[in-house]
Amino acid sequence: MDTKLNLFVVLTLVSIQFLSTFPKAAISNVHIVYMGEKENEDPTVTKMFHSKMLSDLLGSKEAAKSSMLYSYKHGFSGFAARLTDSQAKEIEAFPGVVQVIPNQVHKFHTTRSWDFMGLNDHSTTNLLTKSNMGEGIIIGVIDSGVWPESESFNDRGMNLIPSHWKGICQEGQLFNSSNCNKKLIGARWFVKGILDQNQTPINISNGKDILSARDSSGHGTHTASIAAGNFVVNANYEGLAAGLARGGAPRAHLAVYKVCWSFGHGGCTDADLLKAFDKAIQDGVDILSVSIGLSIPLFSYADQRNSIAIGSFHATAKGITVACSAGNDGPTAMTVENTAPWIITVAATTIDRAFPTAITLGNNHTLWGQSVDTRMHNHGFTGITFSDRIALNDSDDSALGCKRGSLNATLAAGQIILCFSQSSTQNIFSAAISVAEAGGVGLIFAQYRSDGLESCHYIPCIKVDYEVGTQILSYIRKARYPIAKLGIPKTIIGKWVSPKVADFSGRGPSSISPIVLKPDIAAPGVDIIAAYIPFGAKKSSGFALLSGTSMSCPHIAGITALIKSVHKNWSPAAIRSALVTTA
Repeated sequence: MDTKLNLFVVLTLVSIQFLSTFPKAAISNVHIVYMGEKENEDPTVTKMFHSKMLSDLLGSKEAAKSSMLYSYKHGFSGFAARLTDSQAKEIEAFPGVVQVIPNQVHKFHTTRSWDFMGLNDHSTTNLLTKSNMGEGIIIGVIDSGVWPESESFNDRGMNLIPSHWKGICQEGQLFNSSNCNKKLIGARWFVKGILDQNQTPINISNGKDILSARDSSGHGTHTASIAAGNFVVNANYEGLAAGLARGGAPRAHLAVYKVCWSFGHGGCTDADLLKAFDKAIQDGVDILSVSIGLSIPLFSYADQRNSIAIGSFHATAKGITVACSAGNDGPTAMTVENTAPWIITVAATTIDRAFPTAITLGNNHTLWGQSVDTRMHNHGFTGITFSDRIALNDSDDSALGCKRGSLNATLAAGQIILCFSQSSTQNIFSAAISVAEAGGVGLIFAQYRSDGLESCHYIPCIKVDYEVGTQILSYIRKARYPIAKLGIPKTIIGKWVSPKVADFSGRGPSSISPIVLKPDIAAPGVDIIAAYIPFGAKKSSGFALLSGTSMSCPHIAGITALIKSVHKNWSPAAIRSALVTTA
């Protein structure tokens, strides 16, 4: 028995040692093989060359076909393929290969603004009128897609599609060719890069993602309508900021390229981005708006690992002006993104519109904050308390900022809660969820002065600065039975000092090359009303208020369309110079 047992142990150890020395299968990930300018104008020849190169590397045509995601063959040369690290290093030594780039994920840089900029449609002398509102120009928007039914994309008053347009209206889930018109003339979607990145299929049943150019996040719809949305009468968000909405170039045409998705960790991959640039160049767009970027620290635009820098370089070489957002990592210095010299890098500013909201205390003293929540108000006085007084756990200070699970539901029920933000990572929306879950009926959120408002949806919320928050706290501490009443937000124009650079807007100088001045220009990017996807059980207005350099970037794309319409022979450099020196 002992002999058999010893023999079994010996054989087992030998087996384990044999298996441990057996080489593991190498993991393949998407890499972009970038080859610079095309050597042949025939895209078929270029694609055959890419396939031959990949076949030589992998050993067969079948392996190459299975590995390749995209062939970039219109604006520049290269391809995206699944490669192991060793294969990526090997192909980098092939003749003609400039760089092999790992597939990274980019992020979003999440209407009064045009009148504020002096481009109203009543003047006979401004650029909007001289350019006939951007007529004949095609703006490409690389983003999260579009909601084609939005009134901003109706084609009333639009001229015929320009003859230089070569694109398509790509069909897909909940999207067909009839969704395009003389305003929205083209739509494409690219998903192979993000599918490989996440290694999981998209769940289309929950509506979080739609396998077509249809927008499911709202970001792309918003940015496209800022750039070139058509006229929409009585546009508003929950009754606020009501007026005539339009894009910067309301008679320009739109082509959307969906590269950003929500599933998995979400984002927009290099492989999909480069294919969008490649197709946009082929399609014949005149201008590109890209409200997407990488996180700090950045890759240099000179080391060929920045897909937006690469794609925009080849677009610019073909005469296409490219505007990109400067990022939302401000106000710290050297946080500006998309800093390649050939890109128009756009920072965000405030405009002269605000949404003051009254907070009336039980001592008849009225203080002011800002809000965009017009629903769910009880219009009467209600008990008010400080979040720290109703903490579930006295041993930490998480209740101070109203973190989820930090409030005592028995004490919070029926009360307006005053919370103080402890850091930049805390926001009014997450605090509202916490208060609503605890049974609170309203939120006053005190934080460092910051630009941009968010709707809380669940309960009425008002944002105040620390000074006002401290005054309210003082009243709560002194009053025996503190009460307060939250007012309805109002729209006020012209009483606030503007423009100023938004606190979140990425700041220069460039961390890559400080001698290249970036950002190039600033445009409105705070509380911008524009088209949005339908949301919620109740029928929405079809518009939303969003803030970010994502919103400022399409403002510049729209103005660029106006300039291009008047000066059709101007190069991207001439347009950038005119913008930057006369802003």
